[in-house]
Amino acid sequence: MKNTETKKTETKVQNPHDKFFKDTFSNPLVARDFIENYLPAPILKIVDLNELEIQDSCHVDEELSEVFSDMLFRTKINQRDGYLYFLFEHKSYPDRMVALQLLTYMVRIWNRNVNKKNDTHIPVIIPMVIYHGDTRWKISPMFSDLILDFDTLPEEVKQMIPNYRYQLYDLSQFSDEDIKGKAELMITLSVSRDIFKKSGEEFLETIFKAARALAELDEKETGIQYFEACMRYILTSGPKLTKEQLNTVIKQLEVTYKKGSEVTMTLAEVLREEGVEKGKRDGLFDLAIEHLAMKFGVLPTECQERIAALDLKMLQIFNINIGNFKSIEDVKKFLGI
Repeated sequence: MKNTETKKTETKVQNPHDKFFKDTFSNPLVARDFIENYLPAPILKIVDLNELEIQDSCHVDEELSEVFSDMLFRTKINQRDGYLYFLFEHKSYPDRMVALQLLTYMVRIWNRNVNKKNDTHIPVIIPMVIYHGDTRWKISPMFSDLILDFDTLPEEVKQMIPNYRYQLYDLSQFSDEDIKGKAELMITLSVSRDIFKKSGEEFLETIFKAARALAELDEKETGIQYFEACMRYILTSGPKLTKEQLNTVIKQLEVTYKKGSEVTMTLAEVLREEGVEKGKRDGLFDLAIEHLAMKFGVLPTECQERIAALDLKMLQIFNINIGNFKSIEDVKKFLGI
């Protein structure tokens, strides 16, 4: 039986924005490509990219996991241990409080570092925010901008307030010429830029451009795996493609990128089946909650969460057994609470 914590973890992993970014940036070569092309030269000069090593922890709050995801890399900065911290904002509009959230996560990294190594100093963290909404980011990347009339405060007060600036990359304002790097990075940034902005018809060219670039990769297996990740992201989070548009993609890829055509057909069928199963699960969940509410009144949150975590077969069995439940305790017993 799945517990609530497992369910929360699965929800986060299944966030398509989070999954796409992490599938891409967990490749140190892609992360390095981004850093080399987009970090300001004075900063890049003191960052040792040969030491780049991904860290396997997440600092984003569970309740904000649908809004943010993050990646942390350890390296040498100015010849000492330091970190490069990527925060991806998935909302379609910017959030002023990102500076506060980012500072919270940076403090967690510092605290973990101090507690783990018993250090007397904290490492440099270079914070980077990548935003891909359809509304231009007009918010200052300075933390002090969160405080009204900060500039009018006496210097003595300013000195008591922590302040920093994060590197901001607003993909919504990137032109094709602004998108630099090797194939995987360029495609990631292009798809991320277009996911909220383009219509289904407009998105076809983004797909074809990705296919052309990946078809030319020397490592064909890597290319097809990455194309599959892109197409899954596009089909689950992008503009809804009509049946005709999807057929256009499949037919054109048969000529230019046959493996990509096969991947698209398979993914479309898998996602269709997943959609059908989700519809059945949602219907059975609603039915179970309705019947239980009629018998016992409002269900405890824990019961609702456990029911929501059941797979399709177990939901069917659960609904069959509802007539046998005499009390909430019977429900809890069945759910293993």
